[in-house]
Formats: sequence, structure tokens, C-alpha cells
Amino acid sequence: MTNDIKKMDDIISSTMDIKRPSLIKRLFTINETVTENKVYLTPKIDVYVNGESQPDIKVEIKDAGLEEKIDSLAEYRLSKEPFYLTQNGESKLFQTAFEQKLPFMLKGPTGCGKTRFVEHMAYHLGKPLITVSCQEDLSASDLTGRIMLNQRGTYWQDGPLALAARYGGLCYLDEVVEARNDVMVLIHSLTDHRRILPIDKTGEVIKAHDDFMLVVSYNPNYQSALKGMKESTRQRFLALDFDYPSRELEIDVVKKESYISHSDAAKLVDFGRCLRQMKDKGLKEGASTRLLIYAGQLMHSGVDQYTAIKSAIASPLTDEPDIYKSIMDLAKAKW
Repeated sequence: MTNDIKKMDDIISSTMDIKRPSLIKRLFTINETVTENKVYLTPKIDVYVNGESQPDIKVEIKDAGLEEKIDSLAEYRLSKEPFYLTQNGESKLFQTAFEQKLPFMLKGPTGCGKTRFVEHMAYHLGKPLITVSCQEDLSASDLTGRIMLNQRGTYWQDGPLALAARYGGLCYLDEVVEARNDVMVLIHSLTDHRRILPIDKTGEVIKAHDDFMLVVSYNPNYQSALKGMKESTRQRFLALDFDYPSRELEIDVVKKESYISHSDAAKLVDFGRCLRQMKDKGLKEGASTRLLIYAGQLMHSGVDQYTAIKSAIASPLTDEPDIYKSIMDLAKAKW
């Protein structure tokens, strides 16, 4: 916007034949219309000189570069519909939460479809989706933005959360409990009636766009005393418990995603469901739907079932020799 304002200074100065454009105060009213990933801006300019309004001065904005602006979130819009099979009315619940401007929390084991569900909903809502994979070094500054330096000097660059809040879109914080504590504090003002995001480094307070929605997810099985979600944070969200799909639905998913036959998909799903019963009996986590799809993709590419299961399921699940052997013995019995 800085370059646009400078251009307006030049236009206004030449129109008024004023040597000191710093005497001019600009007031902008900008209406945005989003169409086909573009934002059309209609500016209205009121000119003041030495504090006095100049209603007779007409300013043309032909060269100010404000008539059309590329959508700031165009790169985050999904062009292809993600494959997802609804299970228990979760799509309707999510859409209602979006319409009511309510934050949303997904809880469930790894690889059960949480991220795919969010992608599916962003596509059907027609909104951009900015995904952040949280980890222990992720700070509040990473989400709000930073002061950057280029050849022209310093400038502010919005972070992913600030982008979504400013322009409207879904911001998805995956495994949010892994982030630093200051991230939890940061999102509090966005997840209650205020819906604001303070930017400490610039003093700006972003009022969340009507199309903004904050979505977080985490795996309850990985929580610890040091990495849990506080009640003061949990009670700001609607929550949805995710789990692995029903047998028939999971077979359809594995078949669709890996292009294998129905019978092979059924064998993989039954094998995975057996492994899930071993959870807390040596396995920290059962075989996810994602791992079953990986195994199916290897099989579709010509890898034999035994090697596919070893590479896509057994080795990722454990480093313990005895448990690894038990998984492979079960695979031999199934095939």
C-alpha cells in the first residue's frame, strides 16, 4: 500500500500544484469485491490541506494502481476437490460453525483424516486455507508476522494467522499443543466475542474478517503434563472427536486413494484394525488410515504385499524387534 500512497501523493500534488505533499491528508474508503481470485477496490479520496477540506478538488486515480489488486490469499485457494467421505454429520457442524464465526477444534489419532476434512471443508466453503504445522519452536511472531528488509528498506510481512484474519480464510493450526505457550495466549482474543488480533510489533489491531475461521487440531494420545491444552483455551472452541472410519468406509477410502482392488483394500483394513487392538500392548499408536493407503499405493505399483506392509506399516510403527516380528507374523497370516 506504501507505493500506492506515494503515487497518490504525486497525483494530488500535481493537481494542486503544491510543493509540499506532506500537507495533504488522505482519507480512503475502500470497498472490496472478490471475483475469480481478484479483489476489486473502489477508492474514495477526500483531500485536506492544512486541516481544511477541499471538496472542489477532483483526483483521478488512473495510475495509482488501486483499481485492481490480486487476491492476497490466491495461493491458498484449493483448485481441486479433496477426497473425503462424511461419516457423522461433521460437515454440517463445521459449516454452521463457520457461518456463526465460531472457532473449531478437532481431536483424534494421527492419520485419521483431520487435515483432509479441513481441506474438504475449505474447498466446499470456497475459502482459502492456510495450514500451519505446529512444533515446539513455533512462536506468536511466526503467526503474526515480521519486519522484513529489502532493497527499498524495511516493510511488514503478515504471518499466516494475520493473513487469514486480515483478508478472510481458514487458518488451520495442526497439532497446536506442540506450539509454544505464547501461541495459546495469542489466539485467545481471536476465539471469543472480540475476534481481534493485536500485532505488538506495529501496534496494529486486526479486526478479523467475516470470512475468517480458526481451526486447530491435536492428538489427545500425545498430550503430556507439559504439552496439554489448558481449560481456558479448550473452552473457547467447538470440539469434534475424530476416530478412524468404520470398516466399510475405510475400505472405500483405501480403495479410492491407492487404486487397489476391493478385496486387497479389505485385507489391509482388517489388518490395520487388528493392529489397533495392540495399542497400549506394545504399540503406542495403531496403524493409521494414512499408513494403510501408503501400503496400498506400494501394492498398486507392483510391490509385493509383504514388502509393502514392512515398509509402510511395520517399520513406521515400531523400533522394537519383538513387536515388529509380531506385526510381520500377523501379515503372513493375513496373506
